[in-house]
Amino acid sequence: MKRTFHLPLYLPLLVGSLAALSGCSSMHHDTSAPKASPTDGQALVQLGPRPYFLINDMDEGSLKQSLQACESKPVTSSTFSIGHRGAPMQFPEHTRESYIAAARMGAGVVECDVAFTKDKQLVCRHAQNDLHTTTNIVAVPELNAKCTKPFTPANPVTGQKAEAECRTSDITLAEFKSLKGKMDAFNPEATTPEEYLGGTADWRTDLYSTNGTLLSHRESIELLKELGVQFTPELKTPVVDMPFEGNYTQQDYARQMINEYRQAGVNPSDVWPQSFLLEDVIFWVNETPEFGKQAVFLDEDDHSPENVSLEYMEKLVQQGVPVLAPAIWKMLTLNSNNDIVPSEYALNAKAAGLDLIGWSLERSGPLNSGGGWYYQSVTDAINNDGDMFTVIDVLAQEVGVIGIFSDWPATTTYYANCMGI
Repeated sequence: MKRTFHLPLYLPLLVGSLAALSGCSSMHHDTSAPKASPTDGQALVQLGPRPYFLINDMDEGSLKQSLQACESKPVTSSTFSIGHRGAPMQFPEHTRESYIAAARMGAGVVECDVAFTKDKQLVCRHAQNDLHTTTNIVAVPELNAKCTKPFTPANPVTGQKAEAECRTSDITLAEFKSLKGKMDAFNPEATTPEEYLGGTADWRTDLYSTNGTLLSHRESIELLKELGVQFTPELKTPVVDMPFEGNYTQQDYARQMINEYRQAGVNPSDVWPQSFLLEDVIFWVNETPEFGKQAVFLDEDDHSPENVSLEYMEKLVQQGVPVLAPAIWKMLTLNSNNDIVPSEYALNAKAAGLDLIGWSLERSGPLNSGGGWYYQSVTDAINNDGDMFTVIDVLAQEVGVIGIFSDWPATTTYYANCMGI
């Protein structure tokens, strides 16, 4: 589904910030939380000021000129632009509000990381054991008490830091739904549960954390259907022993996730199931081949002679893996001129016939000091926020990725529209 909006040159600075950050329509101001409706899938794409800020920050050159020339082009949603956990650079991840924000920024695909509850229901959380940093659970006494490790305050005398570990599998779906989503952070110096909820990075914001509506996996499917976007659910690797409670196996878990798309009547061509476990991907390829055609094998392992080789990539293809999704640093390296170019890993993956997806842009904060973990292979070439577009361009034009995850999808949406992807 395409959503078109003509962006005159002045519009991003005048109304883009209000539109993209608050989730409000550019036609009126609405301070309430974004609400989906059957017409939301046809909503205007609202890029806000960030893509233009990044372009202005770029080094001078032909890419910057090309991107500047697109400032008044019509903009539509693109499956090249993937909402990583929604739009969590500023909205609480895996919440209704975050997903709507991502769709309104033109993400054609939105991610629900899938974990399971104590009553074996599927929910959207980045990890099975992150409720203490992504929700208000430690400040809800009756639920904090059920955590694997309830909140323990910091002790300034001994230097002991505040601690907690709360898992989706510690509580039921109904209890999970009673929580509020917040920015992924915690305050290690906290002496009270309320203080522990702080710690948000200074380059993010808590302005949009007031309505963090948590979702079951089924609810995310219905919402994303209304928004007119595709789905990329990630089956999160459990932190509990499997089978869970003696009878819930990893295959049960993997099968349940796919079955919820079947039950919702979703076309398999709109679903990109993901996992860091190769066994999950092979299971989908063999047991649910209609969904396995777009199964995604996630990879964050350090490079080794074995796992960058053409032989390794060809073995993945032989096992039926259609899509490989590495961290973006794995697909990039520097040449003798300090230019960002495709890595041996990326070249071998493409030579073997694998489709590639990269993750995750706009997760590292400002890039003026090398970009951190996500840019570790090209750190010496990263010194300003505008370098993000250089990275996108190499991934798109030289590596040939079919999509890029971003914590702020407006950036990848802008690039995709500008370059006709």
